[in-house]
Amino acid sequence: MKLFRSKNKHPESDADASRQNAGTKEDKGLFTRLRERLSKTRTSIAGRLDRLILGKKEITPELLDELEEILFTSDLGVETTQTLIDMVQEKVARKSLKDPEKLKATLKEQILNFLQAPQVEHLVPAPGQPLVIMVVGVNGVGKTTTIGKAASLFKKEGKSVMLVAADTFRAAAIEQLEIWAERVGADFIKQHSGADPSAVVFDALTAAQSRKTDVVLIDTAGRLHTKKNLMDELQKVRRVAGKKLPGAPHETWLVLDATTGQNAISQAQMFHEALGVTDIILTKLDGTAKGAIVVGISHQLKLPVRYIGIGEKIEDLRPFDPEELVRAIFD
Repeated sequence: MKLFRSKNKHPESDADASRQNAGTKEDKGLFTRLRERLSKTRTSIAGRLDRLILGKKEITPELLDELEEILFTSDLGVETTQTLIDMVQEKVARKSLKDPEKLKATLKEQILNFLQAPQVEHLVPAPGQPLVIMVVGVNGVGKTTTIGKAASLFKKEGKSVMLVAADTFRAAAIEQLEIWAERVGADFIKQHSGADPSAVVFDALTAAQSRKTDVVLIDTAGRLHTKKNLMDELQKVRRVAGKKLPGAPHETWLVLDATTGQNAISQAQMFHEALGVTDIILTKLDGTAKGAIVVGISHQLKLPVRYIGIGEKIEDLRPFDPEELVRAIFD
């Protein structure tokens, strides 16, 4: 799913060149918007790092101690911070890193490696069958809004989309998802509040098959009485979906709130162990200095980040580009 239009490197006409220039301006505009929205995270990491190395002539143990504090308090996570510090210390010991001015570039390179997590192999629906995506996450992270924005992206690709209200424990969630379905022009399946979520999913997949729907996005509950109750319910939804449509759900997206920092990693571990997450969606990056948590998630869990949310607008759910994110934070 691409946000940017591909550009012809050798335009054959003035019109082609004009379109190419317009595309370049659009790309620059999107990057500028991303950089603005990540200003708090950039200040938390790059700003403090610049002040740390300003005027320094060598990389001392004291400088490394201060670097460790910057990385840790920027919410990269304990494990990721330690890995970065170990890498820097090793380079300093081997004398391949001496100049503090090169410290920033070294960190950028390693963080980019962390963000380029290996892609999880996704199941592919049989010909003529819908792609079924189960969206999970705790309440308040922006699941329903993310589903609506993702539906808009699929619609722009020309795909037919169905939204399924399987969070039957909250009437407000059903109503919100229905509003999104109307807004983006997607089909919508619901039952009464308190209905069995698995029954809603079964009916939805039956309808999706008969309507030849391309993509089914399933909204799910984020809180029951205990963590075990929640995971049992979500696992039941998975089983019922798989019985109705072998292989479903083909993808499981976990929505995380960037403002929760380290707690996001704990949530990711919990959901991944129970459900086998295929993709991470990180929301609310625009309102936090804790955006570096995306680095810790990629490094520790080896899960790909599919989208990032940088605002309230429908176009503010963006396909994740590791290089673009690193540039926006460090440059």
